[in-house]
Formats: sequence, structure tokens, C-alpha cells
Amino acid sequence: MFLKVTKSDVNGKISIPGSKSHTIRSLFFAALANGKSTIKNPLISSDSISAVNLCKSFGANYDLINNCYIAEGVGSIPRVPENIIDVGNSGTSLRLGMMTAALVQGYTVFTGDYQIRKRQVGPLVQAINNLGGEAFTTRGNDSAPVIVKGRAAGGFTKLDAVTSQYLSSILINAPLLEKDTHVEVTRLNEVPYVELTLWWLDKFGIKYSHNNMKEFFIPGQQQYSSFECTIPGDFSSATFFMVLAAISGQEITLENLDMSDPQGDKNVLAILEDMGAKVTYGKDNITIKGQKLYGRTIDMNAIPDALPAMAVAACFAEGETRLVNVPQARLKETDRISVMCTELSKMGADIKELPDGLIIRESKLKGCNLNGHDDHRIVMSLAIAGLNSTGNTVIDTAEAMNVTFPSFVNCIKNCGGKIQLSETNE
Repeated sequence: MFLKVTKSDVNGKISIPGSKSHTIRSLFFAALANGKSTIKNPLISSDSISAVNLCKSFGANYDLINNCYIAEGVGSIPRVPENIIDVGNSGTSLRLGMMTAALVQGYTVFTGDYQIRKRQVGPLVQAINNLGGEAFTTRGNDSAPVIVKGRAAGGFTKLDAVTSQYLSSILINAPLLEKDTHVEVTRLNEVPYVELTLWWLDKFGIKYSHNNMKEFFIPGQQQYSSFECTIPGDFSSATFFMVLAAISGQEITLENLDMSDPQGDKNVLAILEDMGAKVTYGKDNITIKGQKLYGRTIDMNAIPDALPAMAVAACFAEGETRLVNVPQARLKETDRISVMCTELSKMGADIKELPDGLIIRESKLKGCNLNGHDDHRIVMSLAIAGLNSTGNTVIDTAEAMNVTFPSFVNCIKNCGGKIQLSETNE
């Protein structure tokens, strides 16, 4: 599919869909709980559906009724899957599911689409082996297809958490192991996502301790109880509209966001405010008003998913903006540092790659044909750029938006944006 975008003013109110990070975690916790759980306002997207199908493979059951998942868990010993688990494009499902497979008394085989089969899982494979399970990648390249055999016992492992998902996977599943687990973290990127996982553990009363995120101690033989929750809005999805308002001079109000939630991408609001945008926090909404922006040096390590959108914001900021300390952005669905440099350059951006980020100077962007690289955040970020560029912009592989934000185009249209999906680029 192609996304056709024309410069236009976008303003109004947008209800942000449920958080992908919260949704997928809640689905796993429901699967590992004893009894029936209720998950309200989940994100319904290809990534969350992948997580549902994965958990079903381990014996859990889910019914979607009136935008609410009713889940029946399997407890601390999931069943052996009857078939290979295909996670589609969901890296979160793959990483969290690998440690769940280490709870199974048998073999589990994971695969996914062409992007998943390039994404690294080596450090998690090593950790599973260290904790008494068996894990290996079929091609010996630290990427899926990956095979995991349980049941792991617990114990000690070092972990290079170049992506926080490795650590979250262990934290979610280790409480169900027979023995205690001790993790020494040699590197940790994306700390807010680990804090989000710990928020969930606290919700269940799970016992754990950590030494400034350098070491984690998780007692074994714990259990998850069934629960009821409402999934808050997704700050990662909201980032596109935060940036859209900030660079356009328009005003957009975002609904269904909770500033008390631990999602790290809420920090984008403070960054844009520091750059010059006006942000107003209401009782149950947040309004962003675009004003003149100024370049800054921004540490993106905690918010790597915001890099594509912030690269667009930087094109409209006076002076120079440096997005730094985010090497893990190269390990997502695409190498997002390289891809954003390539695609924004086509539009006329003054942009340069760093090993761990980007240097961007204020630029006048022009619409053109762009490659979305089958990456949802790349497609949506380029759409935001196109809405504020002269001429017409056409972005291919637009169907990737369904991974996290199927309603993105309609949200833009409802606020006056000139945007449409098409099967051709003509």
C-alpha cells in the first residue's frame, strides 16, 4: 500500500489507542496467571494479535468482547505448543515469549517475518542456557528461528540488555521458576521499559529487588493471580501527533493519556516544550501548540521509538539538533538511524548519521517518493514530514502502520489532514 500525503493544517482532538507495551505485557501476565483476567481497552493491532496467538500456543485462551479481552490463564507451567510459533513482526512477543518457553517442559520453536529473522536474540539465548534451559538459533546467527527447551530452573546469569526486552522477559517469567534468579546486567538500554515491567510486578505483589538496575534478584516459586485492568493510551503512538503539532504551528489535543503512567515516551512532551512548543496538561487530556522550535542535544537512550518522529521535528528547529546515545535504534524493525537519514535526505534535509544517532539542521523539506521500509514508525514519521512539506509525498509499505496504529490515517483525516491510502503510487 502507498500513503499519499499533501501539505495541510491538522488540528483538533485525537483519542490515542491503547499502549502496545502495556497490552502485550498484560496478555502475557494473563496467560501465566491462574484463573480468568479481564483486559479493557487493549491495543488491537497485528503486534498484539501476535502476542495473543503466541500465548494461545502455550494453552491460554482469549475472547475479545466489546473491546475487552477475557483471558483464561495456564498458571506457571505452560503447555508444549502443538506447532511452530510465528510472531509475525512482533519483536516484543518473540523476546517475552522466549523466556516463557523456558517454563515449558518441552520444545518451542519461534519464527517470524523477514525483519524478525534479522533481529538479535543472542544475549537472551545465552541467559536461558545459563538459567538451566536450552536455547539456540537454527542458523547460529543469534536471530530467529530460535528453539527453546524447558524447564529452566533459575540461578545466575549475566545479561547484555542492548534491548530492554531481554531483561523484561526474564523479569516476567523468572518468578515462576523453581529456584531464585540472579541477573547481573552488563548493559541496559531503554530503562523506562524495564520500569514499566516492574510496575506490573508491583501490581501483582511479586517479590524482587535490584541494585540500581545493575543486578536483579527474583525469588522463585511465586504465582500470578488473575486481574482486571484498563490499558492506558500509548505515548509512543501519541509522539507522532505531538511532533505534528509542534512543527506545524497548529494545536492538537490528545486524549486517553495518563501522565502518571510509567511509559517513557511521555518525556517527548518535555523535550518538545524545551525546544519551544507550548504544552498544556488538562485533567484528562494534553494539548500541544506549535511555536518556533530551537535545536537541542537530546539523549534518546530511554526513548528509542521516538527517534524517527524526533528526526522530523529536528528538521523544523532553528539551528542544530543532535539525537544521541541511541545505538539500539539500529536494531529495531529497521536500522532507524540509517533509514531516517536516507529518507529525510531525499526530502532535502540537512542530516548526518552518527554511530549512535543523528545530527540534523533546520531544513526546508519537499515532498517526494519515499520508502517506508516496512517499518510502522518510519512510515508514520515520514507522513508527519509530508504533511509539512511542499508538494506531494508518497510513502510505500504503508500497511506497516497496522503493527501498532491501524487508525493513524483516520486520525489525521478527522483533523483536516490530506492523507489517503492507495494500492498504487499514481
